[in-house]
Amino acid sequence: MTIHDLPAVNATLNAISGILLCAGYLLIRARRIEQHRRCMIAAFTASALFLVSYVVYHAQVGSVRFTRQGLVRPLYFTILVTHVTLAAAVLPLAILTLSRGLQARYPKHRAIARWTLPIWLYVSVTGVLVYVLLYQPTWLL
Repeated sequence: MTIHDLPAVNATLNAISGILLCAGYLLIRARRIEQHRRCMIAAFTASALFLVSYVVYHAQVGSVRFTRQGLVRPLYFTILVTHVTLAAAVLPLAILTLSRGLQARYPKHRAIARWTLPIWLYVSVTGVLVYVLLYQPTWLL
């Protein structure tokens, strides 16, 4: 594996995090608390691994320019701006939400999780979209 493989790794980690978030939501709705806890810890771990991999990649490569033209260009930048903005917000939210859950402060956990889940899920999904739009050949789209 080389540094240039990391964007695909990052997209995979984002996808795994998104899947685990959905599974965790379904588990808590089914009142399967222990499985929910494990799933959410796994989602947090996948996101943390993503963050480390992302920082390593961009420390080595720097910024990657988006070179496509046409309607995809404003779409990409709209997704990117919302993704980056919400990604900055989701880190402290996820830490706080996970912390409250692990400390069994369930009313406070639920109150913030209602905000954290949709933001975190959006960031995970749009992270995959940013990868596809930025790194995949145009003929695939």
